[in-house]
Amino acid sequence: MDPIEQITLKQIHYFRTVAECGSLRQAAIKLNLTQPTLSSQLSTLEEHLGVQLFERSRQGVMTTVEGRELLSEAGLIVDNVRNFARRASQLENIGTGTFRFGVTPTLGPYLLPYLLPSLHEKYTELKLYVREDPPAQLLNDVNSGEHDLILSTQPIMSDTLTVVPLFREPVHLALPHEHILASQSTITRSDLVGENVLTLSENHLYHRQVSELCERVGANIRRDYEGTSLDTLRQMVVMGMGIAFLPSLYIKSEIRDQSELRLCSVEGAQLVRDHALVWRKNSPQRAFFHTLAKQLKEIINRSLSDSVIVI
Repeated sequence: MDPIEQITLKQIHYFRTVAECGSLRQAAIKLNLTQPTLSSQLSTLEEHLGVQLFERSRQGVMTTVEGRELLSEAGLIVDNVRNFARRASQLENIGTGTFRFGVTPTLGPYLLPYLLPSLHEKYTELKLYVREDPPAQLLNDVNSGEHDLILSTQPIMSDTLTVVPLFREPVHLALPHEHILASQSTITRSDLVGENVLTLSENHLYHRQVSELCERVGANIRRDYEGTSLDTLRQMVVMGMGIAFLPSLYIKSEIRDQSELRLCSVEGAQLVRDHALVWRKNSPQRAFFHTLAKQLKEIINRSLSDSVIVI
């Protein structure tokens, strides 16, 4: 049998205590054991180890050469287990530990800089390992346990997940300045009929949302020039390759002025994105995640009320 299956932590603790006390009687008092029980446990430990740990005499016990060699290791084992238990106790407190956090690439870079500093200030022991993926992949990963929680775009339909809506993000139309619509004070849905609209590739939920809007208003999706990111969409608009819809958080983060393009809303064709915090219903951290969702709403409302609407 493997020695690790025979040796107990108590026996190692007893060995260390007897060595420190130099007396079975004093060690037994300190450990609240009878002397015969302590002696029996030490003998069992010596048998499993195959070495003699103590010399016994009328004057007490002395640690053998082998015992002295093993004593430091015994101390490390006992101390490590104490640290292990202490760390587990700390983890009972909310906001402690490293969580695997998924976020969509059209949201994370433009939202997290506003969230993470405030979260770190409040939860100094909280660490978020962040990874960006499209919403479909995020849902698969949170269900499989690859992520502890995700921040993704709705709709999210699942019987196994808790979905807490956080905020609604308006989406604005971006036009190159030389476009005929750029000079109009008001743009309506009828103005978009036949217009070429640029969007992201099909693996993004954003593509579907923009495609559905274009279908409703009679605009055309340019499938020959699909962007790989919101930045590429913006640059293609600047170059006059079409028009595009850009989320308000991206605009707040990346577009300082409208010298390159015009940004506007379309009357009768409002496009918004609803974002939610999502985790598994049976997650052991679900109580903290509810608290975290509340904290995120407060931060967003305080820092981003000019761009999004907390829900």
